Amino acid sequence: MPQNYNRLDKASVLSFAKKIKDKSLREVCDESILEHNYSGKGNFGQILEKYYFQYEPNSDSEADFSEINLELKATPLKQLKNRHYRSKERLVLNIINYLEIVDQDFVNSTFWKKNSNLLLIFYLHNFSQDILDYVIKLVDEWNFPKNDLEIIKRDWEKIKKKIVDGNAHELSEGDTLYLGACTKGGKGGNERTQPFNKKLAKQRAFSLKQGYVNHIIATIANDPGGNYGKLITSQTEIMKRSLEEIVVEKFQQYYGKSIEEIQVTLGANLNRSAKNFYASLTKLILGIGPDQEIEEFEKADIIVKSIRLKENDFPKENISFPNFKFEEIIKENWETSEFKNILEHKFLFVFYKYVDNSLVLRKVKFWNMPYRDILQVEKVWTKAKNIIERGEIVNRIVGGIRYTNFPNKKFSNIAHVRPHATNSDDTYPLPIADKVTFAHDYTKHCFWLNNNYIRDEIYLK
Repeated sequence: MPQNYNRLDKASVLSFAKKIKDKSLREVCDESILEHNYSGKGNFGQILEKYYFQYEPNSDSEADFSEINLELKATPLKQLKNRHYRSKERLVLNIINYLEIVDQDFVNSTFWKKNSNLLLIFYLHNFSQDILDYVIKLVDEWNFPKNDLEIIKRDWEKIKKKIVDGNAHELSEGDTLYLGACTKGGKGGNERTQPFNKKLAKQRAFSLKQGYVNHIIATIANDPGGNYGKLITSQTEIMKRSLEEIVVEKFQQYYGKSIEEIQVTLGANLNRSAKNFYASLTKLILGIGPDQEIEEFEKADIIVKSIRLKENDFPKENISFPNFKFEEIIKENWETSEFKNILEHKFLFVFYKYVDNSLVLRKVKFWNMPYRDILQVEKVWTKAKNIIERGEIVNRIVGGIRYTNFPNKKFSNIAHVRPHATNSDDTYPLPIADKVTFAHDYTKHCFWLNNNYIRDEIYLK
C-alpha cells in the first residue's frame, strides 16, 4: 500500500489518520496485513504503524513523526452500558531512562520532546474479535491544557527527584497525579540499573493515569459526560501552589469544627444517614457541588477515604477495598494484580474525631503506600491466593462458625482478609471446592487495611 500522506505536513498526517475512524485495520489496509507477526500487548499500535502509516515500529527517543513533532499512540477503549467510552487502561508513553533523566530538565527532557504533541487513536477492544477487526472510534491530536501541564511538570519532577535520591526502585504511581511511572515489560517490569543506588529498579515508563485518559476521551468525543467541578480556576493559581496544597488549605479553615458547625458555615443541610454523606461534605468544603465530581481528582484517580477516630485516635473501622473474585485472583500475578493497582493510587484521607459525642474535623492528608509496606502487603495477597488455589479456605468449624486460613491481623500489621458481604449467602464461586466444607462457592471477601496501621502510619505521621 503506497504511503498517501505527507509526513512533513501535520494537516496531511491528521487527515490521513482520521480516515480510519469507524473502520478496522482489515478494512483500510491491503492484504499484506494478513501476514503480520506482531504479538503482545502493544501489537495493535505496531500493526497500525507498519501497515497503515507505512513505517517500521520503533522505540526511538524522538516522536514517530519527528519532522512535525507528533507522536502516535494507539490505546484501547471499553464501552459502558450507557454507550459512553472509557479508557481500558492507562496510556503508556516512553520508557524512563534512569541514567539520562537526572541530567535533564522538563523542557529539554526526552519525555517532553517525544510527547508534547500526541496523535491519539482509540480503538474498541473486544475479546471475541480478531485484532484486525477492532473498530477505531476516536482519532485526534492532543495538546496538554496549560493547567494540566503545570501538574504534569510537577509529576515529572517528582519522578526525577526520586531517581536522583537513589530510590528509583521505590517509584510508585501513587507518587504523582496525572503523569505516572508504571512498570513496563515482563510480569511487572524488567530490571534496570539506576545512577545513585546499586539496587536494581524495575523498568518503568511514563504514563497518563487512566482517569486522565478518560478526560481526554470525553474531550475528543465531545462527551459532556458527568457533572464536574474544578478546584483549579487559573494557571496562576496552580503555578503558585500544588494541587495538594490547594486542597489542604481549603480544609484547614475547618479544622477543629464539628460536622454540624461546618454545615452551618457552608449553609448545607446534608442527610447524615446517607451513604454519600462524607463524600458530599468533602465536596462542599472544596467548593464543589455535592452532585458534582471533582475534575482534578477524577483525572488523578485519587481515592478519598473519610475516617472516624475514637477519642484515643484509634479508627472506628478498618478500611475495606472492593471484593475480589476467587476465580479471578488465582489468575493474577502480584505486579499486575487489581489490589496492587489500587494500593498504588494516591489517597486523600479526611480524619474526623469523636469529641463529646460530636465528630470534629482534625486533619486531611494525601498519602500513598510506601514501597516497603507494599512489599509486606504482597505477602498477604500471596497467602490468600495460595489458600484459594489449594481449596483450603476453611480451617475449622466451631458452633456453626467457619474459621478460615486467610491472613488475619496477627499475620500482618498492615492488611488482612475477611468477609465483605451482605450475609453468608452472598457468595462468589470457587475455582476449587473447599476441602473442609466441599462447597463450590464461598462468602465474598476483600482485603482490608488494619485500623492500627491507619492510625500509626497515616494519621499520626
